[in-house]
Amino acid sequence: MLIGILQTGLAPEALAPAMGDYPDMFARLLDGHGFAFRTFQVVNGVFPGSVHDCDGWLITGSKHGVYEDHPWIAPLEAFIRTAYAEHVPMVGICFGHQIIAQAMGGRVEKFAGGWSVGPTSYDFEGQQITLNAWHQDQVVERPAGAVVLAKNGFCENAALLYDDRTLTIQAHPEFRTPFVEGLMKTRAIGVVPDALLQTAAAKLDTPLDDTAIAARIAAFFKAPRS
Repeated sequence: MLIGILQTGLAPEALAPAMGDYPDMFARLLDGHGFAFRTFQVVNGVFPGSVHDCDGWLITGSKHGVYEDHPWIAPLEAFIRTAYAEHVPMVGICFGHQIIAQAMGGRVEKFAGGWSVGPTSYDFEGQQITLNAWHQDQVVERPAGAVVLAKNGFCENAALLYDDRTLTIQAHPEFRTPFVEGLMKTRAIGVVPDALLQTAAAKLDTPLDDTAIAARIAAFFKAPRS
């Protein structure tokens, strides 16, 4: 099964040589599930010719906000709506989670409650899971028909399911601990409050449930569809 990765951001230059860019992280996350991958850097205006060029689509995280004025935002939203209408499965992570919600009629904003950083626990379909988080923006109004799969006291729309066509997750199952630690030293300074960074740093050795979420994503892509 060929999964098209719609890359909406770039990993920090200081971290990418050792840890890879976002498509590399997703390839590692989903390794062993029988997927091949093709990347389209939509952040640089590179789009697929058709929603049917791949068997499914995965939209990455980004340092950008979905509400920002970038020339690739509107085309990406149009692509999302077309893929949904054509029943091509999509998975969105962090920015991907947010842009899909916005494209489908929801609302995303810079959350007044601040940031979520590092290992974070969620109620995911009745089970407690822990994933690395890195976001301030949130889906504050979900689209009609979107069902909540995961939440916690800070983020009420932490994972959404749009019937059998689209699965989105606010957290970063693809982020390994060294990468989050690297983000704290590169992108967080002067942006994320020091107290929050200290709290997150103290939790970096918390076991993560990324393998379980990878299996959930893989099962979603492979599920039979009408």
